[in-house]
Amino acid sequence: MDDVIQAVANGEIVEDYPDDKYRPSCLIYGRNNAGIHLHVQCSYAMPDVVIITAYEPSTSEWVGYKMRKKT
Repeated sequence: MDDVIQAVANGEIVEDYPDDKYRPSCLIYGRNNAGIHLHVQCSYAMPDVVIITAYEPSTSEWVGYKMRKKT
């Protein structure tokens, strides 16, 4: 959980999903203290922020971890 918090606290929003199914959410790219790249999807309907998922992005699907590759 510390890795996810670190990535969110120092990361940047790379995709925004304002019309997501249940609540608005976004995808954040960041790194943990060890420098590992992470994507964290969070809902941000105030006053709560909820972590939906977190994963290490694949370079086969992302350019610079911030932009999806076109298929």
